[in-house]
Amino acid sequence: MLASINPLGERSRNRTWRATFAWYLAGSTLGGALMGALMGALGSAVDAVLAPSSLAVAVTALALGIVGLVFELHPWGLALPTVRRQVDEDWLGRYRAWVYAGGFGFQLGLGVVTVVTTATVYVTWAFAVLTGSVAGGLVIGLTFGIVRALPILVVAHADTPGDLRSALRRFAGWAPAARTLSMVASGIVPVLALALVWSAS
Repeated sequence: MLASINPLGERSRNRTWRATFAWYLAGSTLGGALMGALMGALGSAVDAVLAPSSLAVAVTALALGIVGLVFELHPWGLALPTVRRQVDEDWLGRYRAWVYAGGFGFQLGLGVVTVVTTATVYVTWAFAVLTGSVAGGLVIGLTFGIVRALPILVVAHADTPGDLRSALRRFAGWAPAARTLSMVASGIVPVLALALVWSAS
């Protein structure tokens, strides 16, 4: 996506990168919000039937975080279940900016309709279910959608081919740190949730 929607590419299509990014951000935010709300609605239905205690929800969150962490470590060649599709880059030359940028963003905001490279995506939607409410899931989804769109800002000032190559190399260099942060989040967030519930009980 960084190599597809960037100032150079948008200029070649007689479009402005800022406007295209705005559509991309809007699409990703909408996709995340929709997915989060759906997961929250599912959680609300489950909550109405099972009525789990706060402690049970926190323990489940901890278990899911551990499962996510295990998948991030890839023991015994364990791989994430995922689809094998990407966004269709043919859209870039076929449609207007609001269609391809908004469409790409929406798909990525949903999180699971393109290749999933980190268990954090699944853990995020599981946490949205655990909120047991549409509103809670919506907040998680909105946050996910916005954050999912932000990496594209790495190429915001790539005005020459050299700038773009440098930005892409810099972004690739952040991958190990991003993976570590993902693993830390998978472990710490549910532990904090469990600690809060335990202290309040």
